[in-house]
This record gives sequence, C-alpha cells and structure tokens, in this order.
Amino acid sequence: MLDADKHVLSILVENQPGVLSRISGLFSGRGFNIESLCVAVTTDPTVSRVTLVTKADQTIVEQIKKQLNKLINVIKVHELTGSEFVEREMVLIKVLAKPEYRAEILRMVDIFRCKVVDVGAEHYTIEVTGDEGKLQAILSLLKPIGIKEIARTGVIALFREPK
Repeated sequence: MLDADKHVLSILVENQPGVLSRISGLFSGRGFNIESLCVAVTTDPTVSRVTLVTKADQTIVEQIKKQLNKLINVIKVHELTGSEFVEREMVLIKVLAKPEYRAEILRMVDIFRCKVVDVGAEHYTIEVTGDEGKLQAILSLLKPIGIKEIARTGVIALFREPK
C-alpha cells in the first residue's frame, strides 16, 4: 500500500511525440516531483497509458489533475488512489551470491515467488514482481547479503472491476 501522501495517476494520452515531455514539464515547472513513471501503448495503438506516482497533498493533486486535463494530447486523467486498484512493479536485483549465502538467497526467491534470471560467478540477478510492500520486504532482506544493483520499472496500475 502507498503512503498517505502518494498518489497514483492513470493518464490516457495520444500516442504522439512530445506528450511525455509536456507532462513532465508540467510537474517540473511547478516544483512537483514524479516518484515513478511508466508509459506504454494500450490496446489502441493511438493511445498510451501513463502511470505516474507523485507525492503531494490532495489539494495539490487536484491542481495537477486540472493542469493535466488542459494539455492538448491528454485524453483522460484518473486518480487511482482512494479507489480499489491493482498495482504492480517489477525490480531486477543483482545480489552478491557468496557460497555461504546461495542457499539462503534461493530460499528467499522461493518464498517471495521470484525468479533467478541470471547467475554469475559471484552474483544472482533476481526478478521480483509485486506491490511496494513485497518489493521493500525482499530488498530489506537482501540488503545485508549485499545488493550490487537494482533496476525498477515503476508502478503500473489499473482499477479493479466491481465484483
């Protein structure tokens, strides 16, 4: 689950050059930080979904949404925070794999339902997919063993359908 002041925005935009630049410019021009950003085409090749996480109070988020809606290539802005939604992020973790820690690392991979996607003489690269809580949990367990590098995708999210 996200912090109380973190907000997930799902923005449908025209799949055109410069759209992402205008969105990021809106944030930087007003001094707002983008915590996470993920962009990809939807089922319609002319439309992309921008999933953006920012940290701000609700008043500022309302202001951001109004400004986003004014951008010419923005089709629709949804705030997922406060609603039922599914959220995932992927992280690749390159961890030191000294012989005395290999079995322990593999147990963690099993417990967290991750995958070892690369093995080197002195490292494992692990792929983890989940919500922020799951990612933070495995990172905190692997940190004492020795994390060499991480790469994160950023949050992707969709509204849950009513049951």
